[in-house]
Amino acid sequence: MDVTAINPQLVDRKDEIKAAYDKLKASGLNLDLTRGKPSAEQLDFSTEILSLPGENFRTPSGVDARNYGGNIGIVEIRQLWADVLGIDVDNLIAGDASSLNFMFDLISWSYTFGNNDSPKPWSVEEDLKWICPVPGYDRHHSITELFGFEMVTVPLTEEGPDMDAVRELVKDPAVKGMWTVPVFANPTGITYSRRVAQELAEMETAAPDFRIVWDNAYAVHTLTEEFPEVINVLDLAEQAGNPNRFWFMSSTSKITLAGAGVGFFASSKANLDWYNSIAGVRGIGPNKINQLAHYQFLQDEQGVRSLMQKHAGSLGPKFTRTVEVLERNLADANVAKWTVPEGGYFVSVDVVDGTAARVVELAKEAGVNLTGAGATYPLKKDPNDRNLRLAPSMPEIQELEEAMEVFTTCVLLAAIEATEAAEATKASGAAVANNGSLGSAKGQADKDETAEGGMDH
Repeated sequence: MDVTAINPQLVDRKDEIKAAYDKLKASGLNLDLTRGKPSAEQLDFSTEILSLPGENFRTPSGVDARNYGGNIGIVEIRQLWADVLGIDVDNLIAGDASSLNFMFDLISWSYTFGNNDSPKPWSVEEDLKWICPVPGYDRHHSITELFGFEMVTVPLTEEGPDMDAVRELVKDPAVKGMWTVPVFANPTGITYSRRVAQELAEMETAAPDFRIVWDNAYAVHTLTEEFPEVINVLDLAEQAGNPNRFWFMSSTSKITLAGAGVGFFASSKANLDWYNSIAGVRGIGPNKINQLAHYQFLQDEQGVRSLMQKHAGSLGPKFTRTVEVLERNLADANVAKWTVPEGGYFVSVDVVDGTAARVVELAKEAGVNLTGAGATYPLKKDPNDRNLRLAPSMPEIQELEEAMEVFTTCVLLAAIEATEAAEATKASGAAVANNGSLGSAKGQADKDETAEGGMDH
């Protein structure tokens, strides 16, 4: 938001807002809105997994989960998750806890060896570029940053990335891929439309080994009674003649136990064969005991949806309260815009341009830790210093209310500071211009006087 859009009456409230901030600062708070972690209440929903599989260590298909083997995971958890995602089980691998591990491996191995469509390893390409819809997920950006990609940003719309911008970028053979969080995106909460998914599947790319990381981390993470459509992009890509385009990710990390769940990777047969040819050298297979425990606990697709309704019951009131405080404290001042998500783990807030870092600084001084300004952009550099990501999931409601009071007060205070700075700059510019005018007038008068004196001679 531009500073000129701020309600002009806000500056008149400076003393009131500063006093409120000082009072909050003196209250000794120690609160955290930085990461989207499940609360203890949410983790308790899945505590039963810790006692599974017990002595029932054979899968229904007869596999002894205690032993080696099975690089693609047990068929039972794969079939369950294929049902959740609406894809063919033959296109799905079940791994260990983190889908982020799959993403890292896929990019690392493409960099080291080239993927199954690469003319050569990415490491020997002259230039490497990666498309990053923004605002986006910081851990995505960290991977492509590590491998030296130039990260090219495109804005997110309500339907997904700006497709005109994407189509233009993929004409460059140096552009090797793109990050996406297609359902309840981190941090905006938007869900990609079928039109955008179709266009991503169909578009022509200059790089034959171009890949889209379709990170469906929040595929079933609704905050309402309605579940979003999970688009089968693998079928769309197959029909479009680009079967290898998508690396499709998912996991149970914010469904069962964070960091102790099951990660999933879905893709074309050719992509999976390439992945397994390297994964089979790296290891002997995933944790089948944990996969079996998850299968026994979740049982089927309906079991997953029932569990997610419990999560919605826990998270929903926190998101409602977050938005209520934003509305109550900021709406009239016109100093911020925010999302009202129907799922996911975050609320995205755009504050007055040039003030996001100051808001984080003020909040920290008052005892509230926020995700750093710029975290939702590659290299942690938001060109407008505008976007902030709030994670309401961890605190109790009362703590969340306190943290949001601090946050909104800091937004107001930073906006006032920005307004005063803009007015001071404007006044300074006017003074300089005025002095220049006076100087010009005096100079002209001197010239006139000299000219008159010359005529006397």
